[in-house]
Amino acid sequence: MTGANSTVVTELVALGLERREARWLVEEFLPGGDPEARQALAGAVHRRLEGEPLQYIIGHWPFRSLDLDVDSRVLIPRPETEELVGVALGELASSVTIAPLLFDLGCGSGAIGLALLDELRSRGVAATLVAVDESRGALDVARANARKHQLHSASFVESSWFSSIDGSLRGRVDLIAANPPYVGESEMADLDPVLGYEPQGALVAPDAEGEVGFEDLATIVREAILWLRPGGSLVMEHGDSQRSALLALAEHRGYVDVRDVDDLSGRPRVLVARRSA
Repeated sequence: MTGANSTVVTELVALGLERREARWLVEEFLPGGDPEARQALAGAVHRRLEGEPLQYIIGHWPFRSLDLDVDSRVLIPRPETEELVGVALGELASSVTIAPLLFDLGCGSGAIGLALLDELRSRGVAATLVAVDESRGALDVARANARKHQLHSASFVESSWFSSIDGSLRGRVDLIAANPPYVGESEMADLDPVLGYEPQGALVAPDAEGEVGFEDLATIVREAILWLRPGGSLVMEHGDSQRSALLALAEHRGYVDVRDVDDLSGRPRVLVARRSA
């Protein structure tokens, strides 16, 4: 960063931005010093000071090995979800399938599924992805990210979970990854205000079975086992308080090797369950 741009960063910090975010914005919008760039930076700073997420202002964000385009049609990719990808790769490493079939349910920007495809490709594994979302706008973002990273083995389905997926794929899927809505409406007021900018349909789920925000999680656990091949795995992100109910539901539904993985903060985060071989 040039001395002039460092001065701009200091000025933005004085306006109330965190230094890290000020650097992001200057590097993104002020590569040169022309008036148009300065005007774009001023607009970006105003949006951030108003509370809009930095990721939407910049328009892209790193996730695992990828730089993903993001906007208000999709959730912002988060570090906790990067950990889910690592868990999923571990499940696939124990599989004997040469060309695995993957589902990414509630794909949003495509973060989970495309990261899996990219990292498997780097290992010489030719996987196929079916990315599913009920939001047409989210699917448009995911398609653009697939093109951006030349991940041509991804297909995209507008569907509420499994309802519109090709039925011939039942019993053939090696891994189902999901980051469904799991925040209850009653919890929203206590969460980071930045969530108010994100698509609420991708965040908030109805309560079910006496558990807050549990409906979509429960639906996926019940139905995924019908789509997995024998020995295939479900890997799904969830909220802190939902671990016990999910483990019990998965075991009741007939999954085996059911376990749950903490995130790097030590919080319950990822359900792992397999269809018996």
